[in-house]
Amino acid sequence: MSHDGVGPRAVMRSVAFLTAGVLAVPALAGCSEKDPAGKPTAGQEIAPAERGQIADGGTLRWAVDALPETLNAFQADADAATSKVAGAVLPSMYRLDANGRPQRNPDYLESAKVVDREPRQVVLYKLNQQAVWSDGREIGAADFAAQWRALSGKDTAFWTARNAGYDRIEKIERGANDLEVRVTFSKPYADWQSLFSPLYPKDVMGTPDAFNDGARRKLKVTAGPFALDTVDKDSGEVRLKRNPRWWGRPAKLSELVLRAVPRDKRTAALAEGKVDLAEIGSSEAHRITLAARDKGKGNGAPLAHGPGAALTPGKSLRSWAIAHGSDEEAADEEILARKKRGKAVAEYADEQSSLRGFEVRKSLEPAFTQLALNGEEGPLADERVRRAVARALDREELARVVLKPLGLPAEPVGSHLALSGQQAYADNSGALGGQDTKEARALLADAGWVSGGPVKEEQKEKKAAGAGASKEPAGSEASEASQTPAGSDSDADSDTDEGSASSEDSGSSGSSSTSDGSDGSDSSTTSGSSDSSSSSDSSSSSDSSDSSGGDGTYIVGEDGKPGDDKPGENRAPALLVPAPLAELQRVALLDQAYVLGVHSQAEKAQKAKKQKAGKKQRIGKKQQAETENQRKKDGPGTSGKVEKNLAHEGRTQFQHGGAPGAYAPKGTAAPGRVAAGPLAKNGKPLTLRFVLPSGPGSQSLRAVGERIARMLEGIGIRTEISKVADESYFKDHIASGQYDLALYSWPASAFPATDARPIYSKPVPAADGSLNVEQNYTRVGTDQVDQLFDQAIAELDPGESRSLVRKADARIWAAAGSIPLYQRPQLTAARTNLANAGAFGFQTPLYEDMGFLKKGAKPQVSPSS
Repeated sequence: MSHDGVGPRAVMRSVAFLTAGVLAVPALAGCSEKDPAGKPTAGQEIAPAERGQIADGGTLRWAVDALPETLNAFQADADAATSKVAGAVLPSMYRLDANGRPQRNPDYLESAKVVDREPRQVVLYKLNQQAVWSDGREIGAADFAAQWRALSGKDTAFWTARNAGYDRIEKIERGANDLEVRVTFSKPYADWQSLFSPLYPKDVMGTPDAFNDGARRKLKVTAGPFALDTVDKDSGEVRLKRNPRWWGRPAKLSELVLRAVPRDKRTAALAEGKVDLAEIGSSEAHRITLAARDKGKGNGAPLAHGPGAALTPGKSLRSWAIAHGSDEEAADEEILARKKRGKAVAEYADEQSSLRGFEVRKSLEPAFTQLALNGEEGPLADERVRRAVARALDREELARVVLKPLGLPAEPVGSHLALSGQQAYADNSGALGGQDTKEARALLADAGWVSGGPVKEEQKEKKAAGAGASKEPAGSEASEASQTPAGSDSDADSDTDEGSASSEDSGSSGSSSTSDGSDGSDSSTTSGSSDSSSSSDSSSSSDSSDSSGGDGTYIVGEDGKPGDDKPGENRAPALLVPAPLAELQRVALLDQAYVLGVHSQAEKAQKAKKQKAGKKQRIGKKQQAETENQRKKDGPGTSGKVEKNLAHEGRTQFQHGGAPGAYAPKGTAAPGRVAAGPLAKNGKPLTLRFVLPSGPGSQSLRAVGERIARMLEGIGIRTEISKVADESYFKDHIASGQYDLALYSWPASAFPATDARPIYSKPVPAADGSLNVEQNYTRVGTDQVDQLFDQAIAELDPGESRSLVRKADARIWAAAGSIPLYQRPQLTAARTNLANAGAFGFQTPLYEDMGFLKKGAKPQVSPSS
């Protein structure tokens, strides 16, 4: 899939993480005997079985998000369904193994190697002599040449989405015979194995008309284990059938049907038997797991989950009593409610019974979720602030939020350019450093952001730091671009279901207040204190202010934090308190008031003693206990009752702790921290707009975002969370630069020198004065990274090329434009008797080996439920 995008002009700076004037780059691969690529973090789960155990025939119905708009994988609107069709019906010279590494496909290619390096690189392909198109013509040099001309970029009449690699070819010619193809490059190209996969027939690639329109809805000539039968828009199906001319291992299935099923309809589609294989989210996975656990209980047993789970015997009895009571109106309403509830319970039970024929197969996708930092302008244009954000993050905790509930390894990703197991992978996060709250605060201070500085009044509708004056208001919504990063993590596709998260994770932040914006987006603000500890614990609450006023003041109690009145109670106007210096005076006054209060209470106790001598001992003990309990409740150095009287016009009761140097009576406990004012610079508070998708499948992504906001609060950075519609998340916010912080995903390619360069290359001014960002939506890039990519793509020694890619990754870490967090979960529902299909992980599916087990046969490894 391609990911194209443009953005407004910005001034980019070349940044590097320096140690004694030298870039801190971790020890790289070539220096150690141990392969830093390691193994995949999680293996694939496809219920592998030998072909002899699989029945011959049958139809596999595979759910896809939508019918493909085009069957031409090199057009801009190609999608995942396009790739599935191409993989089943077209040649690929190379395909990926379980480690995400390219392997020669013997069905098409007997050999391929670089035979000359000077004066030009020449690759010689020797084709399988049995390889033919479905019309009987041999696959040969003419097909290779037609695809090169179409994708070279020299003829703009071909509407191509990308031409990487093909633009470096000088010529293609026949070799010693019809089975040999010689490809000569004008410039060295390390990723030559990425070319001609898939390979289209010259009938499709030969002319602009055929390329642009001929393969959008049909493919007359194919050369795979399957052939295209029909594309039916009315039924929402693409039907593939066995290719009678296929020379390889014959397909076990007689038909493969791709059926369009929206994500929110997949549970019903599975239960109704409409699909046999479907990518699902965490909630659907949970239901299938519960169905498997309930299998032994019998069909008549009541379920402990679902719409009837909350109906206790007491509630059931009360419902029966109302339905049969004398109040006819209440009885009628209750009878109707009972019927609806009974219908819902029955439907849920039927679905659960049907779901027992499925199991969840899980792995990790070849894609990762990252935190993007828009370095176009505003605070994040300063690399020190970006690094501070990065150093505040506990990436292990964020990975646990998403992956641990799913039973998947919760390991943070250590590279922008590859994933564990892939050849180019190495953990280069040390170029930036791990979580270090103290270092993060020091970076902010070095950048001029100080606590308690004067804050000027801001406009109510403040633009994001990454938004230019001409950009649309924050949170505005429009249609999403067709070209998005993998999942965009808005998850118009699967990325929004990145694992299950509890309701506490997804919505409970002690320092967030959410409101509906006038533009239709939800917005919440989290305020930070530079003295607060890192709040990585999900249960921690902030004591910092939520909004700032002018003249160095901030509003206490406007954010619903501990110490506020109960939610919903009428409150007096908020108390405006001068920041830090006045805070010291306030604490000292409260301590003095506390002393006076104790004396006053003592006098009252003495008077009571004289008046009621018989109750002297009991009253004295009670008064002493009340005083001591109140002191413990309010904290050292204060008196809750006295302070409540002093601040009765405020709507909140202050959180206490004292301040260094403040007066306190002898014996008072050592003072704790005091909430400082917001971090500010030149009269402006440090507030970042954090854009998150609001769709129903994005709960875990929002949980991660809110956890990040709490971590940033620990170093004094405020976040303004904007929850926007999934449809507008990418195009109107990410691609256009209308954000400061955002979460979205990128795929990890087996050819990072080619595929990752547009994502991390330094934006350059276009001819019209705008900024050409390609796919670098963070707008952060460096000349050094570009140079390393250029060197890696031209280096024909595989080991040296990988070393250069790893050095580029270290530079990308140092620039802190994006922070990889975790590999995305891959959850797939599959029939229990379906073999060689499921959560494929890195591997290219082997369509000819998919099928249903023979009766009594079992897969080699039982998948986990």
